[in-house]
This record gives sequence, C-alpha cells and structure tokens, in this order.
Amino acid sequence: MPVLPAVRASAADRYPSYTALYADPELVAGVDYGRRIRRHAASETGAWPSTVVLAPHGGGIEPGTSELCLAVAGYRPADLTPGGGAVHDHWMFEGLRSSGNAALHVTSTHCDDPQALSLCGGARRAVSLHGCSPTQAGLPEGTAAVLVGGRDAGLKQALLGAFGAAGFDARDAAAVPGLDGDDPANIVNRTLSGGGAQLELTTPLRGAMFTTNTRAGRPHTTTTTFWSFVAAVRAALP
Repeated sequence: MPVLPAVRASAADRYPSYTALYADPELVAGVDYGRRIRRHAASETGAWPSTVVLAPHGGGIEPGTSELCLAVAGYRPADLTPGGGAVHDHWMFEGLRSSGNAALHVTSTHCDDPQALSLCGGARRAVSLHGCSPTQAGLPEGTAAVLVGGRDAGLKQALLGAFGAAGFDARDAAAVPGLDGDDPANIVNRTLSGGGAQLELTTPLRGAMFTTNTRAGRPHTTTTTFWSFVAAVRAALP
C-alpha cells in the first residue's frame, strides 16, 4: 500500500499562523485547504460538551489524522454518521492539494483559528491527532507506535494504559522534544483545565489503518487496526 510521508517542520513553516494562511490571496479555500467543524448543542448531548477532538494537520498534511479525528469524535469517516456512543465536538484543518500539502503546515503552538480556540476554550479536555515519522519520534525505521503527550497528566496515563491493553506500542512523549505537546500555547492545551493529550502516530502505524492510503480511499478502507486504536482512545476519555 502507498505510504505518504508525515510532515513535522514547524521551524520551516511558511505561515506563522492560520490567520496568515487564510489571508494569503494565492490560496483558495475548498481547493488548497478546508476546515471541518462540529459543535454540539447542549440539547443534543444532554450536557455541554466536555471534550473536543482536533486534527490541525489533516488531509494530505499528516495523512490519516482527519479520519482518526472523525472516528474518535464518534463519527464514521465513510459517511459522517454517528457510530454509536458519545459524540464530541471536533475541528480539523485539511490540506486538499494533490501534492505540496507540506506548505500548509502550521505548528500547533501557532494555531489561532477562531473556531478551534472557541471549541477548546469551552471544553475541559482536548485530544489532538498528529502524524510523525519514526525518525522524528526517535525510533527505528518501520516502527509502528504512538507517542502520547500534552499537559493533561491524567488523560495521558489513561491513554497509555488503554493503548497498552489494546496491544499498541505506546510511548510517553515527554522524552521527545518537539513532539511532547506540553507547551501551554499548543492548541490542545488551550482548554478550561489548561491541558489536553497530543497523539503522534508514526507513519507505519497510520499506514496499517487503511487498505487504500489516499485521501479519497482512506475514509472507506479503514482496518481493524484503525478501529482498535479509536476504541482505545474513546475508552480513555472520561
């Protein structure tokens, strides 16, 4: 199956913020990039939502994270219908180009999208989905693993436990500078509690989650690995 590269180059980001990206007259919303946002009203869930799920680098930027964001939020990626159980607010920014999506990467500490800030600012916790290569994670090539970071220590431990029980190679991201997700300015930590959990999935792990690893194919070809991962994340959420 084709494996698309991860992008993790905040030092070389072309845009210092989403505001700057949205203001670029050379970019066209719906052609170069898109956003998907879902905010649930209190009447839909019985209480104000307490969790928001994020994919700041979805689509072709960090492939697989859009589909994971939807599924963790409680929706089937193939048809966007609820998959059963709790549903959560979610926000994602997606690269829609056939190539060159790396140029649309905005590091999470520079996320100033108003909708993302509003959703996180009204939630007690957040989970963000990201992609990295094994090398970026300090792991041997070919390693299928997830690094768990962020400032919500309790949620981090719950996730590490859930991943371990499900048979995933899960590592604490605290020892991996740049992927630890512990900066207070990181969008995943801009919650009411000041914390969230950042999940960095290596390219081989994400590759195992789809039988057709393209933007068009991923929503319709999710594997048991994908759904086992999603179930582990959802089980760790309070």
